[in-house]
Amino acid sequence: MAELATGSEAPHFSLPADEGEIRLTELRGKIVVLFFYPQDNTPGCTAEAIDFSRLNDEFMRAGAIVIGISPDSLRKHANFKSKHALTTPLVSDETHEALTAYGVWAEKTMFGKKYMGVVRTTVLIDREGKVARIWRKVRVPGHAEEVLAAARAL
Repeated sequence: MAELATGSEAPHFSLPADEGEIRLTELRGKIVVLFFYPQDNTPGCTAEAIDFSRLNDEFMRAGAIVIGISPDSLRKHANFKSKHALTTPLVSDETHEALTAYGVWAEKTMFGKKYMGVVRTTVLIDREGKVARIWRKVRVPGHAEEVLAAARAL
């Protein structure tokens, strides 16, 4: 599979979310921010989700919807969302459908041990369904603000 590139059609998906099924095709006409993260309730993922939630109203004013995607279950998402008062929809991709299509399900190494997991990535999709920008191997501090600025520029 070719690596996802700016200007390409965003891969479509239809996956369960805490607020019902999310189908990317139904979001055409809106700016979409997909933030792919490894796991609920880990320090980096929690900070990232809180940052996007804190700015959610600003994203909405910019005409953008922010969606978090991880391989965690809907039950884990519900607990995560409640515990941290998160305001963005969270998608469960337990089968790795979208994670694979967006190239974020990859081999990682921790303490010398290889395993498959999510590479923290954010994808900005324009109103026509094209990839406008990709942030790979995201560093959390200041990231949500950077994505918001890019969404406002579309």
